[in-house]
Amino acid sequence: MFRNSWILAWRHLVKNRQFTLLNLAGLAIGLASAITIFWWVGQERCKDAFLDPRLYQVMQNIPLDNGGTFTTESTPIPLAPALKSEFPEIADVAIVKFPDPDGNSHGIITAGRNSLKAVEAYVTPNFLSLFHYRLIQGDAQQAFAPGNRVLLSAGLANRLFHTTDNLIGKPITWSRGDEGKYNGSFTIAGIYASPPVTATTQYDILFPHAIYAAHPDNSVDWLSSSPATYVVLKPGADPGEFNKKIQDYIRDKYKAGSQERAWAAGLFAQRVKDRYLYNRYENGRIAGGRIDYIRLFSLIAVFVLVIACINFMNLSTANAIRRLKEVGIQKVVGANRSVLIVQYMGEAILMSFLAATLALGLIGLLRPGIEAIIGGHLAFHPTGANIAALLGITLLTGVLAGSYPALYISRFSPMSVLKGSNSTPRDTAWLRQSLVVLQFVISTGFIVAVFTIYRQMSLIQNRDLGYNREHIIQFPSEGAIGASQQAFLTQLRTIPGVIHAADVEGDLLGNHSGGGGIDWPGKVQRVEFAGVYAGFGYMETMGLRMQAGRVFSRAYPTDTTAVIFNEAAITAMHLENPVGKTVTMWGAKRHIIGVVKDFHYESLYKHIGPFFIALRPNNPNILACLQATSEKSTLTQIQALYKKYNPGLPFEYSFISEDYKTLYAPERQLSLLSRYFAGIAIGISCLGLFGLTAFSAERRRKEIGIRKVIGASVHSLLALLATGFLKLIGIAVCIAFPLTWWLLNRWLDGFAYRAHLGAGIFLTAAGSVVIITLLTISFQSIKAALANPIKSLRTE
Repeated sequence: MFRNSWILAWRHLVKNRQFTLLNLAGLAIGLASAITIFWWVGQERCKDAFLDPRLYQVMQNIPLDNGGTFTTESTPIPLAPALKSEFPEIADVAIVKFPDPDGNSHGIITAGRNSLKAVEAYVTPNFLSLFHYRLIQGDAQQAFAPGNRVLLSAGLANRLFHTTDNLIGKPITWSRGDEGKYNGSFTIAGIYASPPVTATTQYDILFPHAIYAAHPDNSVDWLSSSPATYVVLKPGADPGEFNKKIQDYIRDKYKAGSQERAWAAGLFAQRVKDRYLYNRYENGRIAGGRIDYIRLFSLIAVFVLVIACINFMNLSTANAIRRLKEVGIQKVVGANRSVLIVQYMGEAILMSFLAATLALGLIGLLRPGIEAIIGGHLAFHPTGANIAALLGITLLTGVLAGSYPALYISRFSPMSVLKGSNSTPRDTAWLRQSLVVLQFVISTGFIVAVFTIYRQMSLIQNRDLGYNREHIIQFPSEGAIGASQQAFLTQLRTIPGVIHAADVEGDLLGNHSGGGGIDWPGKVQRVEFAGVYAGFGYMETMGLRMQAGRVFSRAYPTDTTAVIFNEAAITAMHLENPVGKTVTMWGAKRHIIGVVKDFHYESLYKHIGPFFIALRPNNPNILACLQATSEKSTLTQIQALYKKYNPGLPFEYSFISEDYKTLYAPERQLSLLSRYFAGIAIGISCLGLFGLTAFSAERRRKEIGIRKVIGASVHSLLALLATGFLKLIGIAVCIAFPLTWWLLNRWLDGFAYRAHLGAGIFLTAAGSVVIITLLTISFQSIKAALANPIKSLRTE
């Protein structure tokens, strides 16, 4: 019986080619979309999964003058040992100093004649064990012994020496654009295995944290706030209770050091393996992050799969009328309802596995494009869990898609069927209509989302930021350039096509210095500032506009202690006639020479806040503003100048405009994917609508023939066939619009500067759905309306 059921299922699929192809196409597209998203979600969730779940990072909350809270991973250096000694639930602690947020995330390592760029971190000895960095050469106890010792990753060692063997004790030279802070000669103390690709911390070279702490520029008391602090909780320790205990811990430490820092809100610990997905904070609490996009795309995958299943159910129940006699005969010869359910459910599962095979082929064919869209590598590892997940999705799709058709077809009475009754239960038509409405609710929502996201992205790309982001390149002041930066800048400015050039630490894309250690005359409250340190020419290079005062100039020797604030800072400081007044910035006196007009120095998720630009030479990055008409030739000359200073090193630069786009990479990805998934959802829905139109035209062919005989026009017949579907689309639109408006408003609320969600978007979406619907049903409707009535009215 089982073998016979599969044979019947295959014969039915082959016999009804049109419905089979429509069902197969819809399920294949839906499964391809869902499988792709679930693979990507699986990869995202694997980030840092190898880390100990008891490893936590201590985060610091800093209250802002506007009532908000700024959350940072920077903590005082003494915090780690203090936590270890005072909290018994802590098993171990580690300190990690990441590269400064200056846009220059690497330095240069040199061995003999070979020089390479590398990313470094300054870590305490137990970093290796806490982060599962496996030492493959050297001794872990001696790796951080006193002396200039470093650890290299196996990947960097292979690139630099072409081997990982016999490297212990070999000398290397390190150079970075930090005014020579940590530059010098070091000895290789060990080689560690490069962390897996799923690790979010990927460092090429590890320095002892003692090197950072020993530098005279770095404070090692409770007023310091630079490195990251990590703790490992003991087994059985409650993270929630631990967070309650440390919440106000740092406040007393700050009070003991300085009343200025007594404002500190507190600390909390976050699981390290969760930080990749949960890295957005609101008012000192975890509020989401990349996990929001994972949830969104998972929901989209479910929606697309549901649309595909609805498509299958609609077409299968509509096509059931052709199988009534088959069902009657099977029941007469002894088949009970359970046998019929198994048979028709088997057809759906068979169709699902055929669609899954086709879906895998589509994914393989479109993989390069998919990877370009998601901005990463899409890999399927044939592990038992992954194969089981793939089979589970396919089987679940088949069961979901085939459940109602199987139950519906198997319940017909053989008596009424064999008597020739073609009547079907009323709830069948009602269910089909409800499913069509649900399909187009989802599809309409996708279309509205596409228009809304496009409008928000247009606002982001076209908004006046208050500075020039076009035709400006930036590259690190590295190697010999860092040692002779002013000479390099002088030569750079003489290159034809270079309009302005300057050096800077930080950028206007969210990577900058900051803090609250600024005092001014009449200060009554603490203000949190952001800012950059820059050399002469920075204001001109970035095209910043002055509201009062002047820019930095070599004509004024006193500008070495000058500072410029933005309008928001002057407002927060309540300063009148600020030009000429003196402020104290982290203990150093500076005088205000100008006020720059407000500009966006972070993403449009945030409002413009207080900002400073302080003059300082020899910064880690170089900026150059180029003439638009000669960019290519100018870049060639800049590269030649770079090679003159750093022979053998690649000249790596980026345009500020491209970096700005990268700032909104998740939003751009969402915009692009929403278009594709809107097209997929509409396409699958239209496949079902096409099949249902054909079914409706076939069921009503005698009615259409009679109407034509008594004088009905082609236009009236087209209206007759289209009216029912357009009513369903109207209902779908009315349901979709309120839900979509609510969801999109919540997304837009995350931006400080957002697009207006007006009626035009919804009217455009409604018009698009109606046009798509009419185009979909027009072929079958016109075909039915033009058919010869004689053929439809003759008796068999």
